[in-house]
Amino acid sequence: MPERARVALLATGGTIAGGQAEGLAYAAGALPVEALLAAVPGLGALAALQSEQVASVGSQNMTLAVWDALATRIQALCDAKDVDAVVVTHGTDTLEETAYFLNLVLRTDVPVILTGAMRPPDAPDADGPGNLRDAVTVAVEADARGRGVLAVMNGRVYTARDIQKSAASGVDAWYAPGHGVSARVQGVHVHWSHDTRGVHTARSEFAPWRGQALPRVGILYSHADLDAATAQALLDTGMKGLVLAGVGSGNTTDAVLSVLADAARRGVAVVRASRTGSGAVVRNQEVDDDAAGFIASGTLNPQKARVLLALALSRGVSGQGLQACFDRY
Repeated sequence: MPERARVALLATGGTIAGGQAEGLAYAAGALPVEALLAAVPGLGALAALQSEQVASVGSQNMTLAVWDALATRIQALCDAKDVDAVVVTHGTDTLEETAYFLNLVLRTDVPVILTGAMRPPDAPDADGPGNLRDAVTVAVEADARGRGVLAVMNGRVYTARDIQKSAASGVDAWYAPGHGVSARVQGVHVHWSHDTRGVHTARSEFAPWRGQALPRVGILYSHADLDAATAQALLDTGMKGLVLAGVGSGNTTDAVLSVLADAARRGVAVVRASRTGSGAVVRNQEVDDDAAGFIASGTLNPQKARVLLALALSRGVSGQGLQACFDRY
C-alpha cells in the first residue's frame, strides 16, 4: 500500500468554523481545527494529516498580521520538507485576496490549497465538510504540484489569480472570469482542464515572504457623480498607492481623474481596475495613462490589484516597472 501524502491543515477561522452565538446566526471562526477534522469521517485515509490553528477570525477581519503568520508558517513547512501539501481553511469573503497574496509570496512547488464554506457547520446542508474533503483530495494529487496556490469550492478548483466570489449567498458563489474552472473534483478523482496563468510561487520576484511591512494601498470605488473631495479624502489618509475600482474599463468622473493624476505626479501609484468583475482594463483605452501616470490592471480585479501593488511598492518598484508587474502577474 502506498504511503499516504503528508498534508498540513492550517485553520484561520471563517464560516467553515462557525459556531453558535447569541443574537447571531453563527459566529465565524468559533470552532477549533480539531472540530473541522472530526466533521469529515475518513479524511485520514486520504492523507497523513497534521493540523494547526493559525487564527480564528471571520475573513472580513483578515489582516496583514495573519497573512504574515500564514505565509511564514507555510514557507517553513515547505522548506523543511515536512509536508507534501498544505490546506488552509479560510472565510470566503476575502479568500481570494489571501490566496493571491500567498500565490505571490510563497517560493515553493508544494500544492497549497485554500477552501472554506458558504454555510456554517450546523446548517442541515453544510458545505464545509465536502469542501475540506475535496481540498485534501486535490492537495494529494501529483498534478497539483507546481500550479501555484489553488482554491477548492463546491467541487471546482480555481487558480488563486482568477478565483472571484460572485455571490453573497449560495454554495455556487465562485467563478474565474476569462479563465474558467481549472479542474473538477469527482469523489477521489480530479479532472484538470487547463494550467495556471501568470507568474506565481517559485517564480515570483516577491517570494519568499520575509515579513516586511507593506505600504498602505486603498481602493476607491467609482460611481455616478463621484466628486473630487471623496477621492482627495482617501488620498489624504497617507496612501502610497490607490486602486480605482472604475466604471466600465476602469474609468471615473473627470473631476476624480484630475485628482488622481495630480496624486500620480506627487508619487502616489495609481492603478485603474474595473468594478464590473470581468474583462480587461487596457492601457490608454478611454484614459490617457501615459499622460496621467496611471497603471492599467489588466484582468486583475481591484482587490487583487491592491495586493500586487502593495507588494510591488514594498520592493521599490515604480513607474513603468509597475506596469510591467501588472502585465506579468
